[in-house]
Amino acid sequence: MEGQADNRTIEAALHDARARVLADLSARDVAEAEVVSALEEALSKRRWWVRQWPDGAEYVAGLLAQDIQDALLETRGRWPVCAACEEPHALAVDPELGPDPHWVCEARGEAVAPVGQLGG
Repeated sequence: MEGQADNRTIEAALHDARARVLADLSARDVAEAEVVSALEEALSKRRWWVRQWPDGAEYVAGLLAQDIQDALLETRGRWPVCAACEEPHALAVDPELGPDPHWVCEARGEAVAPVGQLGG
């Protein structure tokens, strides 16, 4: 019974992380089929990771956001780009490994939005 509860918790964290990153991709108009496929691939890798370390479930959203940043850097360039600075640069995820991840402009040292709320 406890294993089923753990699986539900893990799956809930994964689905929440996917929804949050997809919302940010949509907000920045890059939620095209190939990008969503990359998101699904990253999600499957994170599913394995969080099953190995269930206590890391609260970190999945930030890690998934970073995974998509890496995937897009290889195919499209920096994402998401800071809209507030003249010099184009990507926003960073902070904390890199922790709960409650935010997109941060490192140039200004300011949080821009929580992961999942770039369009808000």
